[in-house]
Amino acid sequence: MSQPVTPKTVSPYQGLEDRAFWRAGVVEAGAYPPPDIYRPKYTVTKDLPIFTAGSCFAQHVGRALAKAGYHVLDTEPLPPFVPAEVAQKHGYQLYSARFGNIYTMRQFLQLLQEAFGTFKPADPVWEKEGMFYDALRPGLTPGGLKSPELVEEARHYHLRAVREAVTQTGMVVFTLGLTETWQHGPSKTIYPTAPGTIAGEYDPEVHEFVNFRARDIRKDFLIVREIFQAANPDVKFLLTVSPVPLTATASNDHVLPATMYSKSVLRTVAGELAEDLADVDYFPSFEIVSSHPSAGEFFEANMRSVKPAGVRKVMRTFLEAHGGIDEKTEKQMRIERRAARRARLAAQDSARSDDVICEEELLDAFRK
Repeated sequence: MSQPVTPKTVSPYQGLEDRAFWRAGVVEAGAYPPPDIYRPKYTVTKDLPIFTAGSCFAQHVGRALAKAGYHVLDTEPLPPFVPAEVAQKHGYQLYSARFGNIYTMRQFLQLLQEAFGTFKPADPVWEKEGMFYDALRPGLTPGGLKSPELVEEARHYHLRAVREAVTQTGMVVFTLGLTETWQHGPSKTIYPTAPGTIAGEYDPEVHEFVNFRARDIRKDFLIVREIFQAANPDVKFLLTVSPVPLTATASNDHVLPATMYSKSVLRTVAGELAEDLADVDYFPSFEIVSSHPSAGEFFEANMRSVKPAGVRKVMRTFLEAHGGIDEKTEKQMRIERRAARRARLAAQDSARSDDVICEEELLDAFRK
C-alpha cells in the first residue's frame, strides 16, 4: 500500500514577508527608507535615561532624541558664564558628558576605566605655542588653557561627570565611527586625534597607528557593557554605525576601500553583538544613508557630510519605530525644516560650516 504524500514546502523562502525580498522590500517599497526596515528589540520610553556617545554623527542622534522629548543625560551642562553661542565649539550639549567625539570602542573603554580609577592615560596633557590641551579631548578647548594644572583640574571635573552619567544610565546609544586610530605605544593610551593635529607633537618612536580588528572591538564592548551593568543590571544598548566616510587613512590603502573596510568591520561587530545579546539592539542609520538605493542624496557635495534631510530621515525612522512621533514632535520637525531651509539660503554665498564638531576633518588640512 502506498504511503500518503506529505505536502512539502517548495523553498524555505516561501511565505516570508515582503521585507525579506529585495524587489518587494526595497524596489517596490513605495518609500525610502523602506517601511519596516527596523524592528526594535525593546521600546525606548521617553523617561528612560539615555547615555549618548560616539563619533561625530552621534551628535545628530543625541540632539534629535532630546528635541523629541527623550531623557538624554547631560551631567556636564553649560556653565552660566559660558555664552550659549560658543557651547558646541567647547563640547557642551553634544553628548551625555563633555568628552567630545569618541571614534573607537577602545577610546570609550579607556574613558570609562579612567573615570572609575582602573586606567591612567599616558601623556595626558599636550602643548602648543605655550598653551595646554587635554590630549584625550583636545578639540574642546579652542586656544588651549594656560597651564597643565588647569587641564588636570578640568579633567578631574569631567571624569566625575562621566561617573555620574554612568550611574544614571538606562540605555547607552553608541555610534561606532572608526577602526583606525593612534595610540601611545608603551601604555596603549588611545587618542581621538593623531598627536600634532590639534596640539602635541607626533613622535614615530612613541606613537603608533592602530587599525582595530573585529575581535578587538567586540572584546572592548563587552567590558564597556560590564561597567554599565555594574551600575544598572538592566541597562540596554543601542549600536549604530556612522555613515560618515574617513577623511584620511594611515593604512596605506586608498581612502575609499579603507573606508569600506572600516565600516564593514564596525557593521559586522554591531550586528553580531545584537544577534548574540538580548540587551543589545542595532539601528540601521548607516544603511539608510549610505546604501546605494539612497543614490547618495543624503550627502553634501563633499560626499562626506550628511545633509539635514538625511539626519531627519534616520531619526524619523527610529522615532516612528519606538512610538516617539507625536503632534508636538511633528510641529518641532516642521520648525526645524523651515529653519534649515533659511540657513541653507543664508549660506549660499559663503563657505559652509558643518553643524557638528568633527576633529577628524582637520586631517584634510595636512594634505599636500
